[in-house]
Amino acid sequence: IVRWLALAKNLVWEDTGKKSIITRIESKLHHPPPPPMRERINNVLHRLKIQLDKLEQTADRLQSRDKELFGRCVKAMMVKDEARAAMYANEIAEIRKMARITIRSQLALEQVTMRLETVEELGDMMVQMGPVVGVVKAINGQLAGVIPEVAGELESINDVLNGVVLEAGDVTGQPYNIKVSDETAKNVLNEANAVAEQRMKDRFPELPAELLPSGIRVPQKSSL
Repeated sequence: IVRWLALAKNLVWEDTGKKSIITRIESKLHHPPPPPMRERINNVLHRLKIQLDKLEQTADRLQSRDKELFGRCVKAMMVKDEARAAMYANEIAEIRKMARITIRSQLALEQVTMRLETVEELGDMMVQMGPVVGVVKAINGQLAGVIPEVAGELESINDVLNGVVLEAGDVTGQPYNIKVSDETAKNVLNEANAVAEQRMKDRFPELPAELLPSGIRVPQKSSL
């Protein structure tokens, strides 16, 4: 009896071991390992450049619409039609808010692509990727109410970048310095905002204040 129990026990262990191996094989088949980090970064770069093109197209459309309304507003002011001039001025103000967010986002994402293109080693990856994640997350939030399509894609891209950061930290053993990354991301966004203000001045002429109806103002500087 003891011999039969021992034999049965060995058979159970053997069967369990086989099932364990089969389970691991099936798991790998159904859940293959992610692509190499460099490949994922290149894919992110491709997707970011597509979003940059969309932002540029949006900025061009907004500029064209602004120019059209600007002309109408000036004509209305010249004939003293204050009600119509005020209507156009308000539309222009809303367009410029959207344009400012679009241009600022475009400039910030250009900095992101430049950083990703220079990543060569895992050590560089930890230094560069933290701020990149912060910038993409911030831009995603700003674009959500302006260009939802781009915002949705940026959210997906940010998920990939977060995964790369975590994996790079595991491989290198380097901790993710949130404080430094957040500060660098903030600097990138501030620089983008400063350049965006100059772009706004170049692309969107200011309405003559003396011709505007009382109480109407089209802001040229960002309130953010």
